This record gives sequence, structure tokens and C-alpha cells, in this order.
Amino acid sequence: MSKHTKKMPDHIAIIMDGNGRWANKRFLPRVAGHKEGLNAVERTVQTASAIGIKVLTLYAFSTENWSRPSDEVHFLMKLPIDFFNRFVPQLIEQNVRVVTIGTIEDLPQATQNSVNRAVELTKECTGMTLCFALNYGAQDDLLRAFQTIQSKELSEPITKETIAAHLSTHVLAPFQAPDLLIRTSGEIRLSNFLLWESAYSELYFIEKAWPDFTGDDLKQAINHYMHRERRYGGLFKGGK
Repeated sequence: MSKHTKKMPDHIAIIMDGNGRWANKRFLPRVAGHKEGLNAVERTVQTASAIGIKVLTLYAFSTENWSRPSDEVHFLMKLPIDFFNRFVPQLIEQNVRVVTIGTIEDLPQATQNSVNRAVELTKECTGMTLCFALNYGAQDDLLRAFQTIQSKELSEPITKETIAAHLSTHVLAPFQAPDLLIRTSGEIRLSNFLLWESAYSELYFIEKAWPDFTGDDLKQAINHYMHRERRYGGLFKGGK
């Protein structure tokens, strides 16, 4: 039986792509695009929280991003500090809880401190969960989960539930799997993001670069999602 949806997605995940290209088109340094992208994060968080999204996951820094020029990586490591310094009070006011996925312990200490402080200050919030994927890669996350499971020498058979419980996204349960996955800038690939969790996610690609993404763009993506037929491997409604 198909599962037709007219309901809002519980979990939206976004690959925030195109900051560098946005800057290049304006003859600006790439870091200017990353800085402008913070404004898009604020707009998106405010909109998602206001309309009742339960989980918003943002792909902020991948395990592959370390290969970028060192000055750009250094700037990217400062962005969470800048973001949380100015935005945590608003998150608390909006009752938004911050969590992270990925290997945070490999980030610079100042970045870790800022992230951990935001997590601590918002831990009692009961509204939307804002999840930042920092130093995250889905393949790396799966590998770590398998290694942990192997080290436990479990007597019970390993199930899909076992694997899900050992992924870093277990902090998002019961909404680990994004209902809607959005990617900006016109690229059509997942880039090692939530590969296990997005098995049946609805995908939405938009040509706009991330710094130009607005609350209206988010609402349009949600509207598109709400008019799709979610089949989970089954047939269209009515068996057609």
C-alpha cells in the first residue's frame, strides 16, 4: 500500500551548496560566500521552526572538506563560532535544540568549545531540533558504526535497527531519516550525506546557490514534497 502524504515533513535535511560559486560570480573571495551563507542558515532555521518542522539537519562541513585550501578551511572552522555567538539567544527564544553529527572531536578546540556550548545551552529546548553535520561523512559514519558493533560481539543478529542505533544520527530518533532532502546550487548528487538515512527520502534540487536561499524557497520545497506520492518501494495510490 502506498503512503500518500499531504502532511508536513518531520525531518528536512539540506546540502548547503554553492557558497564559493556565489562569491565567484560576484568577483569576491570564496569566504565571502560562506559568510553570506550564514544569513541563509538563519533565515532557514527561523522559517523551519516557525512552521513546525521537527528536525532540520544542515550539512555544514564534510570529512572531504579538509582537502580545500588551508585558508578556506580555517575560515570554515570559525563560522560555527560566529554563528553561535550571535544566534544562540535567538535559538533559545525559539525553543530550538542544537545537536551535532560527525566527529566533532577532530575539529579545532575553539570550534569544539563553541559547538559544545551551544548544545549545552539549548539542551532543555523542546521545539525543533537543529542538527549540524560537522566533519561528517556518511561512509565514515557507517564504518564507525560497524566497527563499534563488531567490537561489542553481540550475541543477537545484527538488524537494520542495530545499525541505525550506532550511527551518529541516533540523536535524532525517532526522526533519523529525512523525509525531504534539499540540495542547492543545481548539483544533483548526495555527496556522502546521510546515505543510510535517506534511502527513501524525497529529493529536491534547486538552482539557487545557498546564500540566496530564502524562507519562501523552503516553503516551496515543502509544498512540492506534500504533493508527492511516497511509495517506499510499493505502487502508486490505486495500484497504478
